[in-house]
Amino acid sequence: MAISLYDVSVTSFLQSLNGVAGFLDRGLSHFTDNNVDPNSIVDVRLFPDMLPFWFQISSVVHHSSEAIDGVRAGTFSPGGASPPLSYADLQKLVADAQASLKALDPAEVNGFEGQDMAFVMGSMRMPFTAEGFLMSFSLPNLHFHATTAYDILRMQGVPLGKRDYLGGLRLKA
Repeated sequence: MAISLYDVSVTSFLQSLNGVAGFLDRGLSHFTDNNVDPNSIVDVRLFPDMLPFWFQISSVVHHSSEAIDGVRAGTFSPGGASPPLSYADLQKLVADAQASLKALDPAEVNGFEGQDMAFVMGSMRMPFTAEGFLMSFSLPNLHFHATTAYDILRMQGVPLGKRDYLGGLRLKA
């Protein structure tokens, strides 16, 4: 059975976004149950030289739905939402990204295969094919930022486990 670009990108992005949405919900429940303002963690960092929680969630969105937009446009640059972002804003970013990805036509995404595109940051330009960019740049970045956000919530006492991170598995029917 052949696997399509849509399957390896959009379906994988949605699985990760579903996991992120789930652990954000678990975090909100935990904070509510413990009388903690969820907005108090949006600027929390794992380490002083790492970017804060809000950036991690924004980057998950940037490297999923916005990565598809970048492939469509032929270029992708650092970006994403900027502060101030509330916990609710972060949940909305994730929900909007999920909706955007669910609305995609698989044929359009599969049609990107072999298309030239580039990551551009200032004067630096990294050339990719669409599939090379999605699989070797955006997907690893998405997982890095999702893991970091998960770890920040764990550090704040949110009772999460691996299943919370994984999202919905694609089990055999």
